[in-house]
Amino acid sequence: MIPIKSRLMTQITLKYLSEILGLSISTVSRALKNHPDISLKTKIKVNELASTLEYEPNANAIHLRTQKNNLFGIIIPELSNYFYHSFIAAVELESKKNDFSVMIFQSNNNEDTERDNIKICRQNRVSGLFACSTSTTNLAWYQKLKEHDIPVVFFDKVPEDAKHHKICVADSEASEIAAMRLIGAEKKNILAFFGNPDMLLTKIRWQKFEEVIKEKNPAAQLRCVFANNADEAEHICNQSLRKETDAVFCMSDELLTGVIKSMQRQRISYPADVGLLAISNGFIPKLFYPEITYVETSGTELGVLAFKHMMECLAGNNSIKSLLTSARLVEGGSI
Repeated sequence: MIPIKSRLMTQITLKYLSEILGLSISTVSRALKNHPDISLKTKIKVNELASTLEYEPNANAIHLRTQKNNLFGIIIPELSNYFYHSFIAAVELESKKNDFSVMIFQSNNNEDTERDNIKICRQNRVSGLFACSTSTTNLAWYQKLKEHDIPVVFFDKVPEDAKHHKICVADSEASEIAAMRLIGAEKKNILAFFGNPDMLLTKIRWQKFEEVIKEKNPAAQLRCVFANNADEAEHICNQSLRKETDAVFCMSDELLTGVIKSMQRQRISYPADVGLLAISNGFIPKLFYPEITYVETSGTELGVLAFKHMMECLAGNNSIKSLLTSARLVEGGSI
């Protein structure tokens, strides 16, 4: 009788299972795959032993044989952003349902780090990559993935040209909803915070917000400022929030956190002193009382939509698409 090996001694292989059961390696393999040519009795025997010994398929061997790795990569700027947390959670859940695993990379908004992350994805032959890119213009490293038939689905921060798969929140719609809410509240002196002006995401939100305010309420005083992160937003708010300001708008959760910190430092309260409104995934606004009114852009919805499109790409439908999720107003007590 062949002795049962300790899991600490060696990896349990198909060959080892076949030796114990007195079956061929191919029979054991097909039994584990529930092949119709294998009898139910044999399948039960093989699966019981595999379960007892905690057999795990050799992922590297499968990869070499099939050139598939059932693995997705996700590149995001930072893990601390709740919007990206919810996106990742949605992709992970959908991946698990479809027998895929996920590798998560953080670029820290650094192009060199992002390039290294892309290289790791290529070396591991990921099935596809979800990318929120640091730069939406320098995309040479992503082209190398395409050369290896690895689809790339950009999300949130996406390239401007129409040559790429892009999944975005409804940025224009979200800004329009926000602007109309402030107009409806009869706000006359608005300080609006936007992100990096070179990013397509910022351009869309900024231009639409400004367009709606000027068209619907031309008498309003609108000041648009730009910040790359929460610290910059806090510093700018310290310098720019005036007594006559009656509303502050933030195009993201990250900028919102900096603005709130500045308001607290200056002992400015909302809605008593100034109205406050943001575009948000919804987590940050609910941490405060009164809760902050926001236009919801869901990372979860974005993740589900991005995954669906990725699976279409893997199925052979590689037509370039630019898809949008929806946006909706969620009332709090900040205006």
